[in-house]
Amino acid sequence: MTNAFFQLQSYFTYWLDAVGEHSLHSPFFYDFYTQVVRPKKVDADFQTAEKIRQTLLADRRAIAAADLGAASSVLSGHQRSIRDIARTSTSPVKYSKLYARIIKAFHCHEVVELGTSFGINTLYLARFNEGTVHTFEGVSAIADIAQANFDAAGTRDIQLVRGNIDHTLPRFLEDVKSIDFALLDANHRLIPTQQYFEALAMKMHPRSVMVIDDIHHSADMAAAWKAIQRHPLVYATADLFRCGLVFFDPSLNKQHVVLQY
Repeated sequence: MTNAFFQLQSYFTYWLDAVGEHSLHSPFFYDFYTQVVRPKKVDADFQTAEKIRQTLLADRRAIAAADLGAASSVLSGHQRSIRDIARTSTSPVKYSKLYARIIKAFHCHEVVELGTSFGINTLYLARFNEGTVHTFEGVSAIADIAQANFDAAGTRDIQLVRGNIDHTLPRFLEDVKSIDFALLDANHRLIPTQQYFEALAMKMHPRSVMVIDDIHHSADMAAAWKAIQRHPLVYATADLFRCGLVFFDPSLNKQHVVLQY
């Protein structure tokens, strides 16, 4: 089965199962949905990040980008245009805004992002974060552009960690006591996703939130998502199709919901 057909089939199932606020019986998920996922209050201004996004989408320059994970499989070859990478490897605006709202709602300090890409999501993560965003990128040319974007935005509370995440993440975690929010958007394959999740989960606490990107991208990612839902440290999950949200609070007592978004 091709990824495109798998995604179409998965979306149909999601469309059938997804619920809104009136079908949520869990007080936690009702509040989370109405206050964070679909709040009535207007979002904050993210013009700086979006101006950078538009600049990237218009940039035809080619860069060496040999490894972007399975999510970039629509692109071929090692030389890729910046605009094509930006088009396929950055989250849609509404999801970037959602991540920022989660960080604000949960008063996050220590934020980790696996898969910086050009740093658009990173700028959203840093907007309401009360500490530092530690973002990991394995492709040197992409990391260079991300750093230039951070400099242009004037954002100081971002630490860009360069190099193979298989090596840089374990070293980083040795010195970290806990993580409040993590966005896993690096290698869209089963085993790496499970390994990164396991490593990060050991640093999560009851108020932590982890986001797994592209949970319906492929059969591999769907399998990874199901395994994460069954993990003994996971007490609730929310499927928003593009991503999955993972909660670690034992009081949630193994709740799993599919949310309209």
